[in-house]
Formats: sequence, C-alpha cells, structure tokens
Amino acid sequence: MRDLASVVADPGWCVPEGIAPDRVVAPDDATLALMAKALGHPVRIRILRLLLERRSCMTSEMVAELPLAQSTISEHLRVLREAGLIQGEIEGPRTSYCVSASGLATLRAGIDSL
Repeated sequence: MRDLASVVADPGWCVPEGIAPDRVVAPDDATLALMAKALGHPVRIRILRLLLERRSCMTSEMVAELPLAQSTISEHLRVLREAGLIQGEIEGPRTSYCVSASGLATLRAGIDSL
C-alpha cells in the first residue's frame, strides 16, 4: 500500500501539477462529510486500495477482482468520483480510474483540522 506522499511524488499518478499535500486547505464541513460518507462502505475502501496498488484500473478489471456485479461497482465508483477521491479517464468505450492525490490530500487536511 502506497502512502499519500509517494502517490503525490510519482508523476505517473493522476495528480494535478504543483500539488503539495502540506499546502492543501481543509475542505468545508459539507465536503468533508461527503468524502467521509464515500468511505463509509467497505467496498469503496477496497476499491481505493486496489487503485493505489495498481496505479489505475479499468472497471472490467475491478469486476474481475471484486465479487460484485458491474453495475454495483460502477455505483461505488460514481460515489468515490463525486466525493473527489478518484478520477476517471475515458479510453474509447472504457473508463480507466485512478486515485485522486489532491482528493486524498484534501481529505487528510480535513481530518487533521478536526
């Protein structure tokens, strides 16, 4: 499992240019609650771990890895994406997902501010 610093330092990850985790501003309460709620399901935690292990992953690869229907995994991905914790890139008929380092940094800043 990679930590946030190694994710941000690796240029191969989905990281906006110039992000520095120690300079991220804590989110407002509503955003922090949305992020925390997104992490409130064990499958979503597993998806984040899977994405951290593999850098990026197609939905079909997650379906092969997790014992759930494609539609269920897609719904979990939607929740994580709306919370800003992952991002997706459309590649033809498929979407490749990766962890959003800026989203994780924002979540961490929010938790640290409690």
